Amino acid sequence: MEYQDVMGCSCLTWRTEEGGTLWGRNFDLNALPPDTQVTFLPAGTSYAPGGSGEIDVRSRWGSVGVGTLVVPGLPMLYEGINQMGLMGGQLNYRGFAAYPACPRPGTAAIAPGGVVYHILSQCASVAEAARMLERDVTIAAISLMGTVPTVHWVFTDETGETLVAEPERDGLRIYRNTLGVMTNSPGYEWQRTNLLNYTAVQDLERGTVTLADGLEPCFSGSGAQGLPGDWSSPSRFVRLAFLRRYACLGRSEEEGIARLMRLLQCAAFPLGAVRLEEEPPWEYTLYTAAASAKSRRFYWTTYENQRVRYVDLPRLAERGVPVRFPLGEGTDFQDVTDTGP
Repeated sequence: MEYQDVMGCSCLTWRTEEGGTLWGRNFDLNALPPDTQVTFLPAGTSYAPGGSGEIDVRSRWGSVGVGTLVVPGLPMLYEGINQMGLMGGQLNYRGFAAYPACPRPGTAAIAPGGVVYHILSQCASVAEAARMLERDVTIAAISLMGTVPTVHWVFTDETGETLVAEPERDGLRIYRNTLGVMTNSPGYEWQRTNLLNYTAVQDLERGTVTLADGLEPCFSGSGAQGLPGDWSSPSRFVRLAFLRRYACLGRSEEEGIARLMRLLQCAAFPLGAVRLEEEPPWEYTLYTAAASAKSRRFYWTTYENQRVRYVDLPRLAERGVPVRFPLGEGTDFQDVTDTGP
């Protein structure tokens, strides 16, 4: 099975009223890759970004996110946050992703599946990430876990600036100061232009129906009529762009994370709604992850367990050794029967 070929995924950059920057994503797939866990890797970790097994790079910053250590010498994070508050992840870019076979002169080859960890381990900001991608590395057609993943990347930092990087046939395209929303194919530029098809969508309720004099609306939500409701990449992009524009911010980080998780549910795949012609037969939102640039906390929920859990990156960094945590996919209900007055 080539996991990335059937991957969906959506991500969103947001903020709190207090000014904190948040980033979150849905991980949509039909099965988790082997050895997937919440993974912390400290500063000073040695690894091989080209996936060759030749350990030749040492990380500047510690980082934590969901990923796998199944490839010797190359930690693979699907998303995460580092000690400087840089956050980001990879999303599927099926049908569009293209990589050169060899690195550009003067650059180091990096495997597509290793980009997230490499950027988080070496860069402190979106500006540094852009410079690295433009000058120092070539994302090459290097197979990991039996496939060259068809992905593109999103990164955001403590200032709220967001970068989208997309590997095209004519080279790597980098977009700065983006909308803070990303899903899958087509590319960011197309997705952004497609929003022009929804200029009439708004948060304000619509008034009397013009086709019938005196006919008043008898339901709420009419301002957003025309907002697409399916699970295709363009539809999810439009929905998240609408929500990012109009949804009420949380005051604190806790409130902001709770509300960000709720927004991402609006783009999540329910189990059974997206059927595949393979096994397992359904793609769905296996987990939702979020991070805060201010606290450096990494939060997550799973499809079966909506309790928000988190790990604190500064405290993990004090330990100075790799630490892994299971996603904890089982249900977690709270019985409050005996707590009432």
